[in-house]
Amino acid sequence: MSFPPAGGAYRLRFAPEDVDVRVDAVRGWFRERRREQFVWWIGPSATPSDLEARLLAGGATRWEDGVITVMVTEQAPTEAPEVDVRRVERFEEFALAREIAWEVAEFTEQQTAEYRATLRAKWEERARSGNGATYLAYVDGEAVASGDMLFLPFCGFLSGASTRPDYRGRGAFRALVHARWDESVRRRTPALVVGAGKMSRPILEQIGFRPVAEQHLLLDSSGLST
Repeated sequence: MSFPPAGGAYRLRFAPEDVDVRVDAVRGWFRERRREQFVWWIGPSATPSDLEARLLAGGATRWEDGVITVMVTEQAPTEAPEVDVRRVERFEEFALAREIAWEVAEFTEQQTAEYRATLRAKWEERARSGNGATYLAYVDGEAVASGDMLFLPFCGFLSGASTRPDYRGRGAFRALVHARWDESVRRRTPALVVGAGKMSRPILEQIGFRPVAEQHLLLDSSGLST
C-alpha cells in the first residue's frame, strides 16, 4: 500500500481556451517549491469536461489507486466490542499512531525519518487548532490500528486509517469508524464523510456508507525533468 505525494491541485475550474496556460502555471508553482511530483485531483465538477484526457495527453499518469470514492453515512456504523479504541491524548500515543500508519504504508527508512522530524510540530499544531483527533485501536492490550478525523462544521471527515496486516479482519477498522461516529454525534454533526480507496470502499459499504462522487488522481512528475 502506498500514498500519493502530499502536494495536490484541487477544485480545478479552467476555461477550455486557458487549459495549457493554467496547467503550466500550476506546474511552475510546484517546481518553485522544489516539489518534483504532485497529484491532480479530478472531481466531477472539474472543467473543462475533457480536462483528465488533456492532462494524460500532456504527460500525467494515473495514480496506482487512481479512483477515490467520496462516501457518506448518516447512521451509526456497527460496533466491534472486542476492540478497545482510545482517543490519543499524549504525544507518545500520537507518535505510536503515526508509526503504525507508516509501517502499513511501507514507508522507506528515509521517508519515516523525514516524517519523524516534523512529528512534534504537527502534534503541537493539532493541540493548538483543536480541529481534529487521532485514535488508536487495541486488541488484547496491543495497539494494532490507528485512525484520524477532522472536525468540520457539518460532519466528521475520516482522514485516514491503518491496520497492521496480521490484525486485519478482527474489527479494528470498524471500531475506529464507530469511535469517530460517536465523536461526530457528540459534536452535533451526526454524519461521516470519507475519501475511500479500493481497499477501504468494500468495508465502508458493508458498514453503511454510500458513494456520492468519484475523484480521479493523476500523478504529475513534470518536476523530475527540471
